Amino acid sequence: MTTSEPRADLRPPGLNADEKTTLLTFLDYLRESVLAKAEGVPEPAVRTAGVPSGTSLLQLLKHLAAVELNWFVWAYAGADRPTWEDEATVCADDTASGLADAYREAIVRANEVVLACTDLDRPGARSLRETPPPSMRWVLVHMIEETARHAGHADILREQIDGSIGR
Repeated sequence: MTTSEPRADLRPPGLNADEKTTLLTFLDYLRESVLAKAEGVPEPAVRTAGVPSGTSLLQLLKHLAAVELNWFVWAYAGADRPTWEDEATVCADDTASGLADAYREAIVRANEVVLACTDLDRPGARSLRETPPPSMRWVLVHMIEETARHAGHADILREQIDGSIGR
């Protein structure tokens, strides 16, 4: 294992804005943290599971891209298509750059849905759970929680790979 220079510890964004802007800014901050943790990790380390559950940096990117699309595009916006597979395994054809690009594209699509929403209390088209469709506020807070949890996983995986620390 080689230890790289610590990445600058980026603090959470500082702003005093409306609720939607604040929530989306924190979510974007966490999304960038996950992407940064996978950046520059060579094969096969980027796809190698760092824990018994099978979690790897590539698996986290693939999972988070699907979760973004499922909650914002399928559930909230009501896209007329099946849900994305959010527990898919990483395939031999999956690459770090390809999955990072797919995650970035999912983020763009998700943010379009968020930005089009004029009322955070309005429920979406449907739910991924056996509950009534949640509000945009709930989806944003849930995605902050989901992404933060996986950003922590990515922190640990990256430190195990090359000793890199920091956000």
